[in-house]
Amino acid sequence: MPDHLHVLTDGTRKPSDVLRFTKGIMSRRIIGFLKENGYERSLEKLRHEKQRRDYKCSLWEHHSNVMLLTSESAFMQRVHYTHQNPVRAELVERPEEYRWSSVRCWNRKTIEDEPLIVDIDQIKWREGKA
Repeated sequence: MPDHLHVLTDGTRKPSDVLRFTKGIMSRRIIGFLKENGYERSLEKLRHEKQRRDYKCSLWEHHSNVMLLTSESAFMQRVHYTHQNPVRAELVERPEEYRWSSVRCWNRKTIEDEPLIVDIDQIKWREGKA
């Protein structure tokens, strides 16, 4: 999506830690790219008063929507919701048409230059784990 992203992940770290790490890496790379290539108008849109960690630009709003999915049905509901986002935003008519969607991987109909790779066979729901 042009203005946000969805990440479904599993691991031993807390979701908030994964989000902080992911947002940090993405911010440094994107803001660095904008600075290196002279995209001053874009940087100006990201500028704000200096924050406590001494940075002047921010790519993200400072609220997060982190949720713990504790069942396979909740997980799949979130997958389907995410795949429908570009359709709801009227960017495409069908989820498969949105270049940055994982829906083609889920449907096992990837395109030759697929930008996102999801190894569906590695996704296993661990019963009894919250």
